[in-house]
Amino acid sequence: MVLVLVLGDLHIPHRCSSFPAKFRKLLVPGRIQHILCTGNLCTKESFDYLKTLASDVHIVRGDFDENLVYPEQKVVTVGQFRIGLCHGHQVVPWGDPEALALVQRQLDVDILISGHTHKFEAYEHGNKFYINPGSATGAYHPLENNVIPSFMLMDIKSSTVMTYVYQLQGEEVKVEPIVPHLSEAQLPDLRIRFAHNRPAAFPGLRSVKNKLDTAVRNHFSLIIKFL
Repeated sequence: MVLVLVLGDLHIPHRCSSFPAKFRKLLVPGRIQHILCTGNLCTKESFDYLKTLASDVHIVRGDFDENLVYPEQKVVTVGQFRIGLCHGHQVVPWGDPEALALVQRQLDVDILISGHTHKFEAYEHGNKFYINPGSATGAYHPLENNVIPSFMLMDIKSSTVMTYVYQLQGEEVKVEPIVPHLSEAQLPDLRIRFAHNRPAAFPGLRSVKNKLDTAVRNHFSLIIKFL
């Protein structure tokens, strides 16, 4: 099992004073193997904090980052997945699925991670997976009045990935597994990438859904215990 922390848009100290304490309590140093950050850390202190959580940290430059060392785009391979990373302010319109799909094709990646909108999003498009972890601090955005602090965690095993979103709602951190909404014709691809040890035959949509629900519950329990 390889755990990948996906987060971004901290905007410390310009829009938020600090990383949420309840998130800090969950993110135990040494238990996460990779960190993928969509940028807008804004300070070296934020970068140093991420380095305490994992030694392998990948960051792209956001529109508020002054550190020009960060690249605008990056591709990282974890397991059998090519993962693309960009902040997203270069994508017009911001967060537009077709514009992001163009970036995905240019980078030739299985999963594209972007930010900038400060709004969590995860969806399947053209048999590729798109992730926006939102803002880890809940920093305000001119186009988003109610920003919920959030980050994502990917559990990768070779050709399988399970994805979870952590959201700070009030004083409670809520965790939800993410399973893309696909048509029945796309379910074999879902088995390859989002389920674990599933049989080759798919007798029907109801049966597949039950098996995927079981896989999600098993992985969900594992992640909760792990953190």
